Amino acid sequence: MKLWSILGNSQRLDGGAMFGNAPRAMWQKWSPPDELNRIELACRALLATPVNGKTVLFEAGIGAFFEPKLRERYGVVEERHVLLDSLAEAGFGHEDVDVVVLSHLHFDHAGGLLAAWEKGKPARLLFPNATFVVGAEHWRRAREPHPRDRASFIPELMDLLEASGRLELVSGDRCRVLGDAVRFHFSEGHTPGLMLAELCGPAGDDRRPRGGLVFCADLVPGRPWVHVPITMGYDRYPEMLIDEKRAFLEDKLARNVHLFFTHDPGCALAQVTRDDKGKFGTTHEVAALHARPLAA
Repeated sequence: MKLWSILGNSQRLDGGAMFGNAPRAMWQKWSPPDELNRIELACRALLATPVNGKTVLFEAGIGAFFEPKLRERYGVVEERHVLLDSLAEAGFGHEDVDVVVLSHLHFDHAGGLLAAWEKGKPARLLFPNATFVVGAEHWRRAREPHPRDRASFIPELMDLLEASGRLELVSGDRCRVLGDAVRFHFSEGHTPGLMLAELCGPAGDDRRPRGGLVFCADLVPGRPWVHVPITMGYDRYPEMLIDEKRAFLEDKLARNVHLFFTHDPGCALAQVTRDDKGKFGTTHEVAALHARPLAA
């Protein structure tokens, strides 16, 4: 199996919102803000092939579906659909993708499924040959969002996914199309049914997979959020998320599962560490993946 980190459109969002109750004096050392208090964020996807015989894209970034006014409001930097360019640089087109796994359906993780905005034209779904894998609990949330996060969803996208006839909703730790190659973990602190996909390494003596990779999505958006108390203002239940994150990191440390970050602008992949005081951190940080073997 080979892995590529695939950059999509980048964003600039308010640093205070991204770091919750952490004071600016602390977070500005990790992510220096611009004159509008915004920090740089990547929207990075992961491409893996073959996975159960399939070419799989984990997430799709924010894309370029916003009209210009909304693109400016949400800090989307580039006008073009960067994800498609990045796929092409890796030697793939969106038509080559067999499966798209979505941790959740907030627009900065799923908007890249749509074609770039064109005046007067309706939203159009890309990836014509892909099965779209979404957690069943989160699908219900996306269909009936709470007022707090309604603006984070794209109503047209849900309709298009359903109409495609290629939507697979997941309730357990495996899905039909990917079999035992991918294991799912679920989290509730950021959004209901956030689905964290683990590309499974070989089984250890205890029969648990070791040495794989997990797509951290918004449970751990990047290296600063590996520190357990750091959460986002966008998280629905920060205390729950902290407890989930601690258990998640303990498990990945014990099984040597690498972390893949979607929003960290400088790091795609890292291993988990924990010091003698119990604080989690990262090591062996990798900026980008180019046809990297899973076990490397």
